Amino acid sequence: MARAISLFAALAVSLSAAAATPVPPQAVSASYDVLWNGSRVAVTNETFEARDGVYRIVSESRAVGLLALFAREPLRLESSGQVVASGLQPRRFEGKRGDGDPRRARADFDWAGGELTLTRDGATDHLKLPPATQDLASVMYQFMFVDLANRQRVEVAMTNGRKLNQHWYTVRPGVEIDTAFGRMATLHLVKQHRPDESGAEIWLAPQHRHLPVRMVVLDEDGSRVEHVLTKFELRP
Repeated sequence: MARAISLFAALAVSLSAAAATPVPPQAVSASYDVLWNGSRVAVTNETFEARDGVYRIVSESRAVGLLALFAREPLRLESSGQVVASGLQPRRFEGKRGDGDPRRARADFDWAGGELTLTRDGATDHLKLPPATQDLASVMYQFMFVDLANRQRVEVAMTNGRKLNQHWYTVRPGVEIDTAFGRMATLHLVKQHRPDESGAEIWLAPQHRHLPVRMVVLDEDGSRVEHVLTKFELRP
């Protein structure tokens, strides 16, 4: 399940041709129901705060129902860094299930040196750091800082602390969907992928600073994981 959920965040936008949006909120709180093949299996609660040129994001996913018997520790993601002209610039990311999690992963971003350091499973990798790279937690909030209205495609650069991914997504404006907040016009992003790769889609709400209201991943094995926004608050 953690692998499939991590695919939601493979959506970091290349900002080289993107125009700035109006000033984003300084704080966001959001909750999502997580569905696995239609069944509710977890709840994700997230907070975003940006003040004095720095930001911090905490995302915590707790299993519910039968899954809670096996996944007792929540999946906790933390991202911190700077707020620059192009949006969020991560400095450090960490993902883990408790302090003793042997699969915990970390990413350190050296923007001056152009290097990304990934630490996981007792190993460390040093990779070239692409421009505008986001992490598993920051990626969704980066949408608040860019204008996608006139773009047909966006480039992906994202790390989950274990590897670095780059993909392309198409963008369709004005796609209406039913949400917990009524019928809503969204920006619909669809991942371009080969038949043997996972698929992903995301629906952003332009009227709510491009906050994701729905996310879907179709894994290679045919399983479907969905995040559905249930409540949120934007604070200036």
